[in-house]
Amino acid sequence: MFRVSNVPIDTDLLSKQLINSSAGAFVCFEGRVRNHNEGSEVASLEYEVYEGLAAKEALRIVEEAKEKFDILDVVGAHRQGHLEIGDIAVWIGVIASHRGPAFSACRYVIDEIKHRLPVWKKEHYKDKAPRWVSCHEGEGHEIR
Repeated sequence: MFRVSNVPIDTDLLSKQLINSSAGAFVCFEGRVRNHNEGSEVASLEYEVYEGLAAKEALRIVEEAKEKFDILDVVGAHRQGHLEIGDIAVWIGVIASHRGPAFSACRYVIDEIKHRLPVWKKEHYKDKAPRWVSCHEGEGHEIR
């Protein structure tokens, strides 16, 4: 399950969807709004998401993860709209019998979400005009 949210992501609610007595591992990733990027002070972010396409592609990514890794389930959400510093922009949770596949699948899902979903990010700065920035991590780039 993956959804786009106009309101703050409820991580407790999402985590509860992953309760399963067969799972020995639960791994999650929280992407939070930080106060800087490429040497500029960021005041806030704004995300636009093409919801219909994002939902379909996210479902494909979740299914791929289930095929590639020995996991039980994946749940995730991505915010849209205006976010403040510290807000959760994206959350991914994975459960599996063992930690290795859970870690690998979580990494796979967030990397694919960032690369394939139609999400646009506008940074609002403290000392200059806002601008749209890339949300994609390219091949060979360090993930920060």
